[in-house]
Amino acid sequence: MKLLFVCTGNICRSPTAEGVCQKKLVEMGLIKHIEIDSAGTHAFNEGAAPDARSQEVAEKHGIELNHLRARVVTVDDFERFDHIICMDKNNMDYLRRSAPAHAQHKLSLLLDHVEGAVSQDVPDPYYGGERGFELVFAEISLGVDALLKKLCTQ
Repeated sequence: MKLLFVCTGNICRSPTAEGVCQKKLVEMGLIKHIEIDSAGTHAFNEGAAPDARSQEVAEKHGIELNHLRARVVTVDDFERFDHIICMDKNNMDYLRRSAPAHAQHKLSLLLDHVEGAVSQDVPDPYYGGERGFELVFAEISLGVDALLKKLCTQ
């Protein structure tokens, strides 16, 4: 199975989701069975490491993100990945317009996997303070837990 996490610039939310998912898969003993990656809908930061604030928060939770590099979603991603998980509705809408008809079913919002989630968007913490990055990390962790639980019971 192959999972792709997507946000706007691939330096805050989606690399955090990739890191969180990787750690959880290692803990579950499933890392060899599920491939994960992250990408952005826009090439603003292509080749850049994740935002230092995202890295700092992830490190507090035992997750290293410094090896990741931002990239943009490609047409090939719609074929390569089984699930393309968006961080917010704007990115989902962008990908819906880009995805071929046969790949539309692969798209979902991360927080749609969380039963009873109040918001469907993981907010972009880029222009906020450190507290925003902590809150985003918590939401992503919750979403990844729910996603993996759902995928493991299918």
